[in-house]
Amino acid sequence: MKKAPDLLYSEEEDALRSAVRDLLADHCDAPGVIARTESDAPHDLAAWKALADGMGLAGLLVPEAQGGQGATHREAAVVLEELGRAVAPVPYLTSAVVATEALLACGTEDLLAEVASGRKIGALAVSLHVAAGGAYKVVRHEGGSLHGELTGIADATAADVLLVPADDGGLYAVDASSATVTPQVSLDLTRPLATVTLDGAPGRLLGDAEPAVRRALRSGAGLLASEQLGLADWTLTETVRYLKERKQFNRSVGGFQALKHRLAQLWLEVVNLRAAARNAADALASGEDADVAVAVAQSYAASVAVHAAEEALQLHAGIGMTWEHPVHLYLKRAKADSIAYGTAGAHRAALAELVDLQAP
Repeated sequence: MKKAPDLLYSEEEDALRSAVRDLLADHCDAPGVIARTESDAPHDLAAWKALADGMGLAGLLVPEAQGGQGATHREAAVVLEELGRAVAPVPYLTSAVVATEALLACGTEDLLAEVASGRKIGALAVSLHVAAGGAYKVVRHEGGSLHGELTGIADATAADVLLVPADDGGLYAVDASSATVTPQVSLDLTRPLATVTLDGAPGRLLGDAEPAVRRALRSGAGLLASEQLGLADWTLTETVRYLKERKQFNRSVGGFQALKHRLAQLWLEVVNLRAAARNAADALASGEDADVAVAVAQSYAASVAVHAAEEALQLHAGIGMTWEHPVHLYLKRAKADSIAYGTAGAHRAALAELVDLQAP
């Protein structure tokens, strides 16, 4: 009989969480994040440098022999929980997870070492909404250069190197300075999207695009659930805190039975999401039943994160509707995450096929 995975956090994971939370408290306070969304530089590159260079977290998934930390998806999931709690505007998921997994699939050691060290930020030039195994747009490879336009590329404006799939089946590394990167209007102000236009840009062939993109998007979807968990946990915790302090009719608003029921239901959803997200991270780390675990996590995560953010907005009443309160950032991130790396419906369909329980 196969041993059940241990989904509890280890002492090392708890220590990592504490260190990341302390760092984000210094770099990603709510007023600072809101101010950045109003500027032309939404990414907090100082926070990214502290995470990637100071703590070495950009290379968690990279073996030590290739310049990384030699950790697993479980540790990366802990980092993403904390980034979700802070809606931190850093390209961790897109560079340290998705781009890194694509490079690991191709075995490109020199570029991998640069991304793992944080010296370069990578971005996979596949639209954020695409699920693992789904169709994605490619550019034309002709005469050693790349031509075409790709839209909906997350964190491309912060990237130093773009990993671009081409029509010959290859995945190419393109220096971001050789591309035209145009910001798009994005619902999530903390994870901006962009259009990437290539007009004869030189590209370095890394390997086959299909397996690399599939691996990258699967890990992205699986660890996105941990980001959604962190987001949901923060909104629930903050809402409970606010309702304990808010007084109405000379008593705490949180003492009203109807609100207690809503919060209890939300707490159950967040607890279940924690189990699903931890299981996905553990499965990615071990390689056992990863496709099923990721599909289960993403079938559930989006609705919980969106529900938690919506409840936070409503139960904060008037103050929650103000621009100065950060809850709008969490709702926008939750809504954007709900279609990132595949919708819940797409993951349910994939899960049904994986376990042979498709609808008639």
